[in-house]
Amino acid sequence: MTTPNDRYRPGYHFSPPSGWMNDPNGLIQWRGRYHLFYQHNPYEARWGFMHWGHAVSDDLLRWRDLPLALAPEPGSPRDDGCWSGVAVNDHGIPMIIYTEVRGGIQLPYVAIGNDDLTTWRKHPHNPVIAGPPDGLNVPGFRDHCVWREDDWWYQIIGSGIIGQGGACFLYRGRTLLEWEYLGPLCVGRVGENDEMWECPDFFALGDRYALVLSPLPLNRAVYLTGRYQSHRFTPEAHGEVDGSRDFYAPQSFVDERGRRIMFGWLREARDEATQLAAGWSGAMSLPRLITPRADGRVGMTPVPDVEALRGSHISRTLHDLPPDTLVVLDDLHGSMLEIAATIDPGAAREVGITVFASPDCEEETRIVYERESGRLVIDRTRSGNGYTDAPSTALPLAPGELLDLRVFVDRSIVEAFANGYACLTARVYPTRTDSDGVALFATGGAARLLSFDAWQLSAVMQRS
Repeated sequence: MTTPNDRYRPGYHFSPPSGWMNDPNGLIQWRGRYHLFYQHNPYEARWGFMHWGHAVSDDLLRWRDLPLALAPEPGSPRDDGCWSGVAVNDHGIPMIIYTEVRGGIQLPYVAIGNDDLTTWRKHPHNPVIAGPPDGLNVPGFRDHCVWREDDWWYQIIGSGIIGQGGACFLYRGRTLLEWEYLGPLCVGRVGENDEMWECPDFFALGDRYALVLSPLPLNRAVYLTGRYQSHRFTPEAHGEVDGSRDFYAPQSFVDERGRRIMFGWLREARDEATQLAAGWSGAMSLPRLITPRADGRVGMTPVPDVEALRGSHISRTLHDLPPDTLVVLDDLHGSMLEIAATIDPGAAREVGITVFASPDCEEETRIVYERESGRLVIDRTRSGNGYTDAPSTALPLAPGELLDLRVFVDRSIVEAFANGYACLTARVYPTRTDSDGVALFATGGAARLLSFDAWQLSAVMQRS
């Protein structure tokens, strides 16, 4: 049955056919096909009874949902279930390492897949680790990152140490079934009052290592970069994976072309009753290409594969943006768009792009570069959904540096990428059917548009 909220269901971001979706799990390319596992409540569009959903794609864009991969034990209470983890190739055998919660206790479990990854069997040796390290007072013990070094498997498990901050505990094993504790990979604080580091992701990036975290109570995805020696990670720099709480719990993997690709969970900003009425909740971000940068930041851009979604195209070149004037693009409308713009901010205090705009601009969502604060902002205070916040992320442009923006609009999603590293996401729910316009603006001074390209994008999600 069609509901009024179907207008907000993404057309090219993956979302569940029904029920609740959250963290991406077990990203893997297996025999040429991409597999995306995700936290899933198949019964209703709210958190609880966590299963592992499963989708497959040949191109990272067109996803087809498959049968559930993992399910809670029969009769489990709402808070129990199969929580976050990873999928790995163990010498030709597909394996999942995940957190199973039974009676409120969080423990590492292993499951073995069949040849096409459609059937999974929980190993009789579970749990493969008996509990958190002895002698530590921890707020949780969940979420896994697993990798191979020489003849050893290594994994970190997200946690914290009461009074010290978030933590990742490091383990080593000859197989995925037997593990020895090596100590904390890293302990500390990346926000105020860190209690728990959820969904850790640890990987080599150029001549450094990156540790991606979703700390509580910060409730946003961040990264640390630094040195990894003698089984310890020493952070030297930090940054935001995304400046918004709407993007959370990212996980990355390396595909068969050697690319490190990241997905994140895009949380709903609608109230629970609205989500239940719609029958679905949550979406995945666009796949991001993760690369090292000479300035020490983590490079993040959309994977080039997304260009296959492009349809009809318009462009502009060398266009002045006068101060305090809205430049409306009359030939560009839509709720599924890609926009690429290069702008010289000049003397402007603010410069940017407006999307989801009604003809009178009473309803609009603004992607703004604030020159004085050096921040990228998605202002959704006039997006028609009653939100008063404007998520932002650091984007300090050097003197003379241009603003390079790529913005993706998908019905209720805005994902903005800037200058190869700054990312910002927002969920918005326009109330007016005519809120589909696009405009450019500069305030407090003139700016100059050097190039502008926009494409209508295809709806590619297959719904069962």
